[in-house]
Amino acid sequence: MRKFFRHICPKLLLSFLACILVNAEISAQHIQEETASMPLKTVQEEPLSSDTLQNPLFETTLTGASNNSMIYLENSDILLFDKDRLPDVQVLVGNVCFRHDDIYLYCDSAYFYDYKNSLDAFSNVKIVQGDTLFVYGDVLYYDGNTRMARLRKNVRMENKSALLITDSLNYDRVRNVGYFFNGGRLEDSLNVLVSVFGYYYPSSNTANFRRKVKLTNPNFVMNSDSLNYNTNTNIATILGPTHINYGEETHIYSEKGRYDTKNELAELLDNSYVENQDTKRLLGDTIFYNKKNGIAHAYRNIELADTLKKVSLFGNYGYYNELTETGLATDSAMMIEYSGGDTLFLHADTLFTYADSVYKVVEAYHNVRFYRVDLQGIADSASYQTRDSTLQLMYNPIVWSDDQQIIGDTIRAYMKNGTMDKAHVIGAAFACQKKDSLHFNQMIGKEFWAFLQDGNLYKIESNGNAQSIFYPIDESDGSFIGLNTTQSSYLHAYFKDGKVDKVLIFPSPTATMYPMDQLTKEIMFFPNFVWKQEYRPMCKEDIFLRFDRKKDEIGNSSRKRLSSKSGTK
Repeated sequence: MRKFFRHICPKLLLSFLACILVNAEISAQHIQEETASMPLKTVQEEPLSSDTLQNPLFETTLTGASNNSMIYLENSDILLFDKDRLPDVQVLVGNVCFRHDDIYLYCDSAYFYDYKNSLDAFSNVKIVQGDTLFVYGDVLYYDGNTRMARLRKNVRMENKSALLITDSLNYDRVRNVGYFFNGGRLEDSLNVLVSVFGYYYPSSNTANFRRKVKLTNPNFVMNSDSLNYNTNTNIATILGPTHINYGEETHIYSEKGRYDTKNELAELLDNSYVENQDTKRLLGDTIFYNKKNGIAHAYRNIELADTLKKVSLFGNYGYYNELTETGLATDSAMMIEYSGGDTLFLHADTLFTYADSVYKVVEAYHNVRFYRVDLQGIADSASYQTRDSTLQLMYNPIVWSDDQQIIGDTIRAYMKNGTMDKAHVIGAAFACQKKDSLHFNQMIGKEFWAFLQDGNLYKIESNGNAQSIFYPIDESDGSFIGLNTTQSSYLHAYFKDGKVDKVLIFPSPTATMYPMDQLTKEIMFFPNFVWKQEYRPMCKEDIFLRFDRKKDEIGNSSRKRLSSKSGTK
């Protein structure tokens, strides 16, 4: 028996070792074939961008010890050397573990290049850095001198609540940044982001994504060309053309800014707008928008547009509440109404808008001036309603059309088919038509109705204590025959080609004709006469001119008696 063990056991032991070596060689051959099938050079990598690495939004942290720290083999079930087939390479199989600086690398098998301080790891690859960062993959190429880890196939980087998934990832441990170049996906507790290229900085929880970036949130989808994102704060920094869509409800566009995806707060800084499904759009150089309460503030070059009602407000500050449909514009505020053939341009210190049922109302406060081709005017305050296309002017209003001027306590202008259809002058109504620099046709009454056709005045009805001053014209030579004054309860004046064609006075009218050589200022002008051509906007740019108007001169019953040459200075 002793002889048996003395001669047989050594042979069995040698046979057992031979089997192990054969299996190890087979494993090494398998590793070599797998490595050859995925050469590193075939991957289309994008190098680290210096602009990205120097971006102040991302603080790169240098990790590791000295530049020449060595990789240490902590564990392996089998270690083989084959100087003929794999010179200067240690072949490791089974429960392989390496340590380098403060990280551990795990895999099923590996090639360890001790002399180059690098390794190739295969199957169930895992990198552990501290207690928060874990990187997984099928294949790893790791250089201990440069601290660059290249992972391929089924790559996952887990950092706290963030998960980065890609097929090819380079992890630069010196700068502590992982970057992908053939598509990647970043997930956190709130959002999912995908892009073609991406950089992720675990130490600062920040990422930079480029090309076909898409952020998906339970409430919205964000598409961008370039985007930064923080997985800790859930804030996306907009770096290029970006669209944020809440289904068909709200569309946000910006080329620069920040979006708090958790609280749905937007800070939009460049070529930005917020658009709602009800055709309302807010534009501005800077927009602060709270999606949850529907409130937006806009600064510089703002526009609050209602494309359905064809009304827009402009200014350098704007506010809009999409839930109550209220808004305002101030600081060089202007309203543009373009529903008809002619466009109305109206300026005031402040423009306020709200919805009256399904209709839109714009109220203008202080220093109102407006211009249309067929109508111009000024007032202290005004309102415009889309319900019946009515423009109401209050407190010292004056309206001009052609060579006519109308004044009253309140003036309402009604639009129809894009042009002025009629006007209602309420309280201390006064109308005059300039014949030349000294002579004016005039009418006064408690109220007026002025009717227009194709933008031309053809009739004025004066109701209540109606009085008039007219200059009949000799048709043969166009000279004035004299001055005719009338007085009655009602007066209807008809116009043709811009001139008085006929006048109806009822009931019980009184009239007086004065020869031209007997005229005095007391006869030629009513006590409340005023002609304010210098206030008249002659083009749309004139609506921003400002004048110091004296309230006791126009717009009330206590107007001073003025000559045709008098004016406010």
